[in-house]
Amino acid sequence: MKRTAKAELLGLSFDAVTMESAVARCLEFCRAPRSSHTVITANAFHLCMMRHDPELTLACRAAHLTLADGMSVVWALRASGQPAPERVAGVDLMARLLAVAGAHRLRVYFLGARREVVTALAEASRVQHPGIEIAGFRDGYFGVQDHLGIVEEIRASRADILFVGMPSPFKETWCERHRQRLEVPVIMGVGGSFDVLAGFIRRAPRWAQTLGLEWFWRVLMEPGKLWKRYLTTNVEFIWLAGREIVARRLGRPPAIQGHK
Repeated sequence: MKRTAKAELLGLSFDAVTMESAVARCLEFCRAPRSSHTVITANAFHLCMMRHDPELTLACRAAHLTLADGMSVVWALRASGQPAPERVAGVDLMARLLAVAGAHRLRVYFLGARREVVTALAEASRVQHPGIEIAGFRDGYFGVQDHLGIVEEIRASRADILFVGMPSPFKETWCERHRQRLEVPVIMGVGGSFDVLAGFIRRAPRWAQTLGLEWFWRVLMEPGKLWKRYLTTNVEFIWLAGREIVARRLGRPPAIQGHK
């Protein structure tokens, strides 16, 4: 498997790849023997949470493909003199992988979101990508006592790709905790992408995505849920990333980041 260029920010190593390269890498994972690979699309929120959550830090650092999801991360990497070809948003990568699954007759399992959302997503995927095989789907409302049963169900489905539409840090830590047992070639946490691709939530306009304002659009869509998260995260990220950019520009090794 071809090695990719790397870039590092706040203690997390990113694969400096384009969307096309990320899709190709995931397809390589699917064609390999049935070993599990986790794909993480990390943004400023992940990088800030890693400072306070050791299990999330381990899960993110163990990923087989780590992508910059968020223009703030892309800009910070570039400002520090490191390669960052483009933003690879989780929702866009998921949409591309669904198309690839249809073209290559891959088996896909959806885990997460509300029942009506995940059901609609499975049906929409069948309609939009006729060759796709839906290995199974399940909503994201379950308890700890259900985890092993769900893992066994997914494993028995022989899925090639597992999309986990759950919040962070749960999705990253859950995927890493059960990765080996799942035996799914591509395991990817996608947050709220189920709602977007199933048509339940409108995505930010293209101009907002380009300007790095998709987070602001999401706050407008769900203010009660997201305003505090983005306010605190954005301030923390600007401070931490700014310090690291200056250190790298001055030729000093950045401070080791991760959980406190």
